[in-house]
Amino acid sequence: MDAQYRFRVRIRLEPAADDVRLEPETFETACSITAPEPETEGWRLFRDLLWRGELSDQTYARRLFSEKLGVPVERVEFAALHTDEAYLEALEEAIAADLEAFKADDVTEVRSKYFGSSVIVERE
Repeated sequence: MDAQYRFRVRIRLEPAADDVRLEPETFETACSITAPEPETEGWRLFRDLLWRGELSDQTYARRLFSEKLGVPVERVEFAALHTDEAYLEALEEAIAADLEAFKADDVTEVRSKYFGSSVIVERE
């Protein structure tokens, strides 16, 4: 099983020395976070970050990515969950077993509520 949450982030580099200048001080890059296996710690990351395929809380996302990257993050945009079929199947089974936590009637509703259409299944 393999899955990655992919984001676009704008980071700021802040030189430690006063005699150093950067141009530009900010730049955008792609960032991937390995998706935790379903039903393990952190597997509901999408519930904490996303709503309809967009970030639900930019402040939280910037803080999270700043911690993970070790540099100030000015902006984060969700791109997609890139997953193989095995991970997606396991994720959907875990969601189905816990629909109450997602306040949804079925897995399709959960996927729509959080991911929108931003799930890309990569076939081997």
